[in-house]
Formats: sequence, structure tokens, C-alpha cells
Amino acid sequence: SLMGHQAGWADAGHMPGLVPQPVPGSLSSPPFSFQQSNGFHFCGGSLINQNWVVTAAHCQVRAGTHFAILGEYDRSSGSEPVQVKSIAKAITHPYWNANTMNNDITLLKLASPAQLGARVSPVCLATASESLAANPTCITTGWGRTSGTASGGAVQLQQVALPLVTVSQCQQYWGSRITSSMICAGGAGASSCQGDSGGPLVYLKGGAWTLIGIVSWGTSNCNVRAPAVYGRVSAFRTWIDSVLASN
Repeated sequence: SLMGHQAGWADAGHMPGLVPQPVPGSLSSPPFSFQQSNGFHFCGGSLINQNWVVTAAHCQVRAGTHFAILGEYDRSSGSEPVQVKSIAKAITHPYWNANTMNNDITLLKLASPAQLGARVSPVCLATASESLAANPTCITTGWGRTSGTASGGAVQLQQVALPLVTVSQCQQYWGSRITSSMICAGGAGASSCQGDSGGPLVYLKGGAWTLIGIVSWGTSNCNVRAPAVYGRVSAFRTWIDSVLASN
């Protein structure tokens, strides 16, 4: 499972103001991260099939420059059976806007297929018409900072449960910056912090983890009362399908 615990249960990450709690289901989708050639971890992502990864456009992952690391849990361990993949193609949403953070998604084609198994398996993608049940519990993961004042990233992959926030609730905090290509979660004592950019926001549907958000932006100090903002996967699904079909 994602957290390196027995299948079926995983512990929520130790975020400030959040009591760690068991999360049902084994989250076997990402772990996934990107490294620069010097080994510096800078973003997360989600495997959507053995050849493709989805991440945030603002991560600026580049083909031929950056590497994808699959199956990692403990970044300080040199003995994990990770897969290191170079990136053949990086395709960013044509309407990505770095000023407004709208359409914050990039698709990455791996140079060779991922070997799927217990540690590395793809996440399901939200459909274009994904209808979320009332107040589903969502999970976000990453190696980002565990508080707004912490320096550096976490050594072990952190996982935290977040409530989904309605568009109107999110706009009460962020105003007109929230578009139809964004989805919000958190603001209830937990947040996704810097370093988790590009990583997943998933929820359990029919026994499978479904990707509904891509970590995009929030407060610079990781304010746990402010909703964090994610790229809305359902809004990108048609574009994702077309890219995968033609590449």
C-alpha cells in the first residue's frame, strides 16, 4: 500500500491540527515523485496507466531533464525497489495559465512502461461527468512540508484525509480566482503543503481510488483553515483521453 503498511489500512499523515486516523482501503495508486538529475524531489504525480503520469503544469517537469520515481515510500531508504523512469513526452494543457493557475495539468509519457504490481499501480480517473456524493472523504498524499514552518520535505510519504469543499464555500475564501477547472478541499485543520504539487486528491469509489484533483495552489504558509485548490480532473478528462489516444 501507499503508506508501507499492511493492505487494507493506512495511517493519515501527521499534519498540524489533524488527529491521525485510520483510512479504510489500501491506497495503492501513487507513490510517485519527480526528481531533478541531482536527486532533488520537487513534485508529485499520479500514474494513470503503465505509460502515462499526470502532474501539475506549474511543476514544469521536462522531458529529458527530469526523472520519475515510482514505488517510493521512504526517501531516506536506499533499499526500496523503486523504478526510475526517464520522461519521453511532456504535454501541458493548451489553456494552462500561469497567472491564474487555470488548467494546471501536464501529462507525461514515460520512456518505458512502468512495471505494475503491489507497490506501483494506476489510479482511476474521474469521468467527465463525475458526480461526487455529499461530503466524500478525500485523501491527498506527498512528501511536502508537514507544517508551514517546517523546512525541507517529509522523509516518508504523508497521507491526510480532507473534506471536499463546495465551489461556493471555496469562493467565499478565494473569490473569483476559483474557476470551473478547479476543485477545493481542506480548510478543516489539514492541508496539502508545498512540495506536494502535482500530487493526487483521490476518493474511494466502488472499492477503487479515483483521482478527482491535482494539487495546484493554496496559501504560502500552509494555513490549515484555508481550502487548498486542485485542478479538477473531470474538467480535463476529455483532453486527457484525446492526448492518450494520439500519443
